[in-house]
Amino acid sequence: MMQAPTYELTHEARIEALLDAFRSSPRFILTSHSRPDGDALGSVLALAEILDQMGCQTDVVFADPVPLIYRTLPNVERVHHTPSAADIADHSIPAILLECDGIARTGLLGLDEDRPLINIDHHASGRHFAGVNWIDEHACAVGAMVYRLAIAAKVEITPSMATCLYTAIMSDTGAFTYSSTNADTFALVHDLALHGANPGKIARDVYFSNSISKIRLLGAALSNLQCEGKVAWSWVTSNDMLLTGADAEDCEGVVNYLISIAGIESAVFLREVPDVNEFRLSIRSKGKIDVARIAESLGGGGHRSASGCTLAGPLDAAKERILTQLRTGLC
Repeated sequence: MMQAPTYELTHEARIEALLDAFRSSPRFILTSHSRPDGDALGSVLALAEILDQMGCQTDVVFADPVPLIYRTLPNVERVHHTPSAADIADHSIPAILLECDGIARTGLLGLDEDRPLINIDHHASGRHFAGVNWIDEHACAVGAMVYRLAIAAKVEITPSMATCLYTAIMSDTGAFTYSSTNADTFALVHDLALHGANPGKIARDVYFSNSISKIRLLGAALSNLQCEGKVAWSWVTSNDMLLTGADAEDCEGVVNYLISIAGIESAVFLREVPDVNEFRLSIRSKGKIDVARIAESLGGGGHRSASGCTLAGPLDAAKERILTQLRTGLC
């Protein structure tokens, strides 16, 4: 078996503090951000397995349902979809939050600061809001951090855990295209493949399992495509969503088509949120512009090459606000 990738020693104390916290309680709530992506789901399910092997009981709770493309993940049936964590009334049960800059990011009602909180994140916008925090903005995915926890805890990396972690890393590196991808990333996923992850099957499950409504929505989005210099943008309205039969889940990944255009350095996709005069933005960069800083300045966050935020409408105002930032950043 290959040697596990090496990492900065400065994170060892944080890892040990996390493992001590895991050993201190028999039960945990596990969750991540609303509208979960592959890193959120894969990392939470893998961490649940780690805690299983450490003798802990876990409640895996998400505010939003599992997207179609991730429903083949091993043990996905463990995910309890609920808008509220209030049914877990015992506030002595610690909650572990992955990829969240605060409790509100989970979207779960009833999850509050009265209970012990553990925070694991890799976003530059991450905050130390919990009793135990581990933030590594250099990690390519939270899945990579969970892998390090598995190695430190000396648990078995099962084929199901390896599959979840591979999915997490593949999805959060943009299929290994973002600047966060490096030699350690490939060493890590190589080790996961040795432990039973099937890279071809995982890629097919994630990228070749789209709904018809998503493809129809993509057509509507591409019909609105605009380019100016090195910036590309597109949008869909609530009416577009209605006509195509699409939902918010179907909008995931649309922005990647925009950033794939030759000569484009940054791209943004705007989705109208029904009934509230707001637009959800997915922002991408090929590396010359830090879209995380832009998203943070607008109340959002994310990574240097992939971020998001929400802006007030109307559409023309929201477009102008984000395009001004992108144009300025590329000057």
